[in-house]
Amino acid sequence: MHRKGFVLILEEDVLIRELLERWLGEAGYAVSAAGDEGPSLVIADVPSPRRAQSVIQSLRAVYAAPILVLSGRFTRGLAGSAEAARRLGVKKVLPKPFTRKELLSAVAASLEEG
Repeated sequence: MHRKGFVLILEEDVLIRELLERWLGEAGYAVSAAGDEGPSLVIADVPSPRRAQSVIQSLRAVYAAPILVLSGRFTRGLAGSAEAARRLGVKKVLPKPFTRKELLSAVAASLEEG
């Protein structure tokens, strides 16, 4: 299968992580929950907006890849997500819950902009 890029998933919820791995794998991405190689994209769950900056800073210290932030605490809707991404200095913010289509669209956009 042709691989579109290596995506590192940092998600503590096992069920969500497994779902992300399946959706991304089916779409042709190489996926890992461990940082074995330099990822093309880092997907990170940020459970608290207050901790978002410190989480993102620590990820940037380790990975040179674009970051896609997932969180159940961000506002749904394009304007709210775009503003949150701009404030945090990341490529995209994807509020939970999201669909497979929304995830794949956010991943593709993050990689195109990266």
